[in-house]
Amino acid sequence: MPRTIIQHSLDETYRRRAIGPGTSRFWAWLFAPPEVRAPLLGIFALLAEWQALMDPATESAAARIKLAWWQEELQRLAAGVPLHPIGRYLGQLGNARDIDFAALNAALGAAAEQVAGVPIERAADLGAHANRFWGTPHLAALRLGSEAIDASLVECAAALAAGEYLARAIGVYRRDAAVGRVPFAIDELQSAGVETADLSAAEPPPRLRDYLWQLRAQAAGHYDAALQAVQGRARALARHMLVLAAIGRRQIAAGRPPSAEPRLRETFAAWRIARRAAAGK
Repeated sequence: MPRTIIQHSLDETYRRRAIGPGTSRFWAWLFAPPEVRAPLLGIFALLAEWQALMDPATESAAARIKLAWWQEELQRLAAGVPLHPIGRYLGQLGNARDIDFAALNAALGAAAEQVAGVPIERAADLGAHANRFWGTPHLAALRLGSEAIDASLVECAAALAAGEYLARAIGVYRRDAAVGRVPFAIDELQSAGVETADLSAAEPPPRLRDYLWQLRAQAAGHYDAALQAVQGRARALARHMLVLAAIGRRQIAAGRPPSAEPRLRETFAAWRIARRAAAGK
């Protein structure tokens, strides 16, 4: 594996957005395998920038312009001439010349669809949509840090992505609805009898509460699938994803949003999983 020589360190502003102290991403980065830690920092920094543009508080026209700029930046990164500090940081990593940064356009496309309010028509499509934004970046971090990517790691990333998407949607659906966005699958909402107006209600009506509880169970199932997807030696490389799944699983069970700072017992569980995974258990 090529040796990474860090010439451009990541500015503290971007670093704090990416792995703010006490956040689940901080713990994921801290417990990640050494070869993945530097790439993961850069990928988390990208996600933090893109998530800020997806926030309902961000003016949609400005968000679309900035997302288009990021698409151009990914092209420059693939060509070896990035302009943004995060792009320059990623471009210097050991495997940067050997991976296809254009694959991250899938994540940008998913972000752009969300900003534009494009609905997910069918529940069957939700996993693929989630994987584009949440799973693809995890795999990019792995490929930047290691050449040993197998099918179980791809499966783990996809399951984690579905859990993260649903957890976020449950936490911010009301804010999304206020700007005309629906983060849930339309066919499921119709089957559950949930109306668009229900998503904006100060207190969710019983049918929406029932639906949200079903989604929490689904998210928990995805987190469990991520924790079980990799076995043996592959678990050592998947430590950061297992940490996110472990924390997410406990937060969703407690009804806490993914943006909440993990509690002590959640971080202890993450540490325990990371420690066992490092030994291939």
